[in-house]
Amino acid sequence: MKASWPKGFILMMVFLAAALTVHAASDTFKEFIYNPGILKPVDSTLKVKVGDLAPDFTLPSLGGEKVTLSEFRGRKNVVLSFVPAAWTPVCSDQWPGYNIARSLFEDNNSILLGITVDNIPTLYAWTKQMGKLWFPVLSDFWPHGAVAQQYGILRTEGVSERALIFIDTKGVIRDILVSDINVRPDLEYCFLQLEKLNR
Repeated sequence: MKASWPKGFILMMVFLAAALTVHAASDTFKEFIYNPGILKPVDSTLKVKVGDLAPDFTLPSLGGEKVTLSEFRGRKNVVLSFVPAAWTPVCSDQWPGYNIARSLFEDNNSILLGITVDNIPTLYAWTKQMGKLWFPVLSDFWPHGAVAQQYGILRTEGVSERALIFIDTKGVIRDILVSDINVRPDLEYCFLQLEKLNR
């Protein structure tokens, strides 16, 4: 007989696993990580808001294909995960953390799209060091930061904010979290928003 665990217990175990293992990826190649020091927490002005139709875009992915946001409309919720830069400490911990929680995205009919302003060769080398990621990694390199600029999350130094944008199956933005660039976004917040996308 298959055991049935309460949803809260499962979430707690996922968060615990993430807390225990999220630093493992960057620890294995820490000598290659560039530490930019403490940065201004937020350095941009949003151009989108909750209730807006998410601006469409097409970006190249590590897999070689181009990914268009609107191709998911009517099929899946989308979470855009903008991170500032490859080979930096917080970014190198954040994305591997989503590997641990893949089933929570899938259970909520959601796809995660990882986006940075880095070029494809840089992203290729970085993600190889982090280990396989289950979600598409997209390059907003050229025109430099155009998608981040479109959403109003391009910082003055040319990298994006650390932001999560939750988009429902109709293509409507349901939540926006622009985090302190120096801090990894809270996984629990992310999954609470994932559940709301299906309501």
